[in-house]
Amino acid sequence: MNAPAKSIAELILARAADPRPALYFEEQRLRYCDYVAECAARARWLAARRAPGPFHVGVLLDNVPEYAFLLGAAALAGAAIVGINPTRRGAELARDIRHSDCQLLISEERHAPLLRALDLAPAPERRFLCDAPAWQAELAPFRGGEAEAAEIDPRAPYLLLFTSGTTGAPKAALCSQARLAAIGASLVQLRGLGPDCVSYLAMPFFHSNALMAGWAPTLTCGGAAVLRRRFSASGFLPEVRRYGVTYFSYVGKPLTYILATPERPDDADNTLRVAFGNEGAEHDLARFAARFGCEVIDGYGSTEGGLAITRTPDTPPGALGVGQPGTRILDPETGRECPPARFDAGGRLENAEACVGEIANLESARSFEGYWRNPEADRERTRDGIFWTGDLGYRDERGFLYFAGRSFDWLRVDGENFAAAPIERILVRHPAVSLAAVYAVPNPEVGDDVMAALILHPGAELDPAGLPAFLAAQSDLGTKWAPRYLRIAAELPTTPSNKILKRALRRERWECADPVYRRDAGGSYRRLSPRDVDALRLAFRARGREAVLDA
Repeated sequence: MNAPAKSIAELILARAADPRPALYFEEQRLRYCDYVAECAARARWLAARRAPGPFHVGVLLDNVPEYAFLLGAAALAGAAIVGINPTRRGAELARDIRHSDCQLLISEERHAPLLRALDLAPAPERRFLCDAPAWQAELAPFRGGEAEAAEIDPRAPYLLLFTSGTTGAPKAALCSQARLAAIGASLVQLRGLGPDCVSYLAMPFFHSNALMAGWAPTLTCGGAAVLRRRFSASGFLPEVRRYGVTYFSYVGKPLTYILATPERPDDADNTLRVAFGNEGAEHDLARFAARFGCEVIDGYGSTEGGLAITRTPDTPPGALGVGQPGTRILDPETGRECPPARFDAGGRLENAEACVGEIANLESARSFEGYWRNPEADRERTRDGIFWTGDLGYRDERGFLYFAGRSFDWLRVDGENFAAAPIERILVRHPAVSLAAVYAVPNPEVGDDVMAALILHPGAELDPAGLPAFLAAQSDLGTKWAPRYLRIAAELPTTPSNKILKRALRRERWECADPVYRRDAGGSYRRLSPRDVDALRLAFRARGREAVLDA
């Protein structure tokens, strides 16, 4: 058995003469030798364009071949790719680009409007559209010649992956070539991937899942990657059959969306062998496996690399699985381990106040590579020599871990992390709103929904019918940020130092005395009735997620 590669650059160079398929995209087919040549040309271009300072390259693209070329090019050149989220808007998007010190910015025509009129650090002449004719002219002088790598440090930053934070602005988690290569090698072994692997990469490349669970293991095993601009539930099975997909990585709700497509008797007649990801809805895992004739493996992992939880065959319903050595549930205030969960005869948590704590690991802090220019967040993540995930959980008597939500200043909707503070700042722009508290509440299927508790100015009234137009007019409102629930409150629970108790707000959710409105599929807000509240709890119960309400 060959020794694992020490860097992504090593993996790419090993494919320089490989004639097997590397990428499928729409009607395009690309061999590995051609892929490496494209990466090498861009690596030479990056080296020629390099300026003093951090060698960071901002990429604002859909999942297109150019993104894969730039990932390879950065590895060969010793640069770092900054994955920019196209659902961010306005000042928030500009902040991400400025904070990450991008010296080059590469996008495409469809995303160019997002960048116009923004105060950005890369000068206009250092911004490029990869689907414009000028891009190929830029690359022309750098084509040809043997692929080679610069003198690189495999432990230097290779990816800057924006993840959420509790103070408002997203943090840019660092991932080195060495860590990504190790993740790829581990998944190849765990998932049994080989050169015949055809991997479906429909999750966005700015997200860690697509890179760590999809691209890296595919490159490691020498399989082919199927790229899709954006995920499509209706397009999933036809493309699995079209390309002979054997492996699919996901995060969040894709399984749910695919299962919602019309069922056909021949759905299991396909090439898919393994679906691997995290945060799939518990009740969807077995249904997906049975309908499409594949194995579904749903786990838990931290973008920062400090903790992983693996589902085992005897994992109880609703549990994540078992943690790596050193995994604990700790009280974030005292650092003490929380007691095991107790359940009543109906499976309801009896001691949520005592057993729910933060998922942490006593042994993995050294594997954390840090955040870009955020030493305070570094210290928070690894305080007292412990890696703290920021996620809440509990464990049962046998040691199986359960997810109980997230700290109350950040949210995860449809697999995307974002902070509450920017949404709060937008909501208080409304002339009727004096104070806004935004927090996560559980979604009946998987992940979170956005809920906002609002205090209005004295004498003011908020017309819920007019709120969608107000939100649509906010250029910096992310596409996942519009509140699903609105609570119009006379007062909010606070600490003695006047900090809003979001823990209490989350516990009450929509089951409170204040008026609560819910956004429907068309974007309109309608007041929840007692019957609606009862129906919501029944929806959680039907999906086996009632425990998250009690936690």
